[in-house]
Amino acid sequence: MPLHRNPIARPGQRIGLLGGSFDPPHAGHVHITREALKRFGLDRVWWLVSPGNPLKTDGPAPLAERMCAARALMSHPKVDVTDIEARLGARYTADSLRALRTHYPGVAFTWLMGADNLVQFDRWQEWRWILAHVPIGVLARPGDRLAARNSRAARFARHARIRDAESQLLAHRSAPAWCFVDMPMLDISSTQIRARGEWG
Repeated sequence: MPLHRNPIARPGQRIGLLGGSFDPPHAGHVHITREALKRFGLDRVWWLVSPGNPLKTDGPAPLAERMCAARALMSHPKVDVTDIEARLGARYTADSLRALRTHYPGVAFTWLMGADNLVQFDRWQEWRWILAHVPIGVLARPGDRLAARNSRAARFARHARIRDAESQLLAHRSAPAWCFVDMPMLDISSTQIRARGEWG
């Protein structure tokens, strides 16, 4: 039995996808979601609460627990919190994107990530395929701006970068296209919350 219904999207809509373990979800996730809606020309954002993160050795809290916490925290009329990745059987982001493009024909998806993820993006499964098929919106995170701009993925795709001042065009562009935006930041992370014993 699914935890929640699949989100609804119409052909022509521009949907931002914020994937992650959300272990736990926190105010930083809410902050970058609201900024993404404003800055990238998106109609909606979906939080893809993943079954697990292949780059992390320790498993996250149970999916149902993370879903409940995420839905309690993220209350916005243009944001859907979904466990669709678990039901699609997708282990990697590229698999999720392929499945979503099949299930939602005509919907324009944009992948969203914090700058900390861009730093390690070249470690993701099929990262070049992701760059080639989905626009990517990158949002500044504390301490990661310079490393993100100089990352292997950023250098590889430098020809496809959209200037911060034109970020509203991102969701309207065909891949490859990506944009890095500076913004006010919240210095908070799931790792810090778990280390303080405030989760799980």
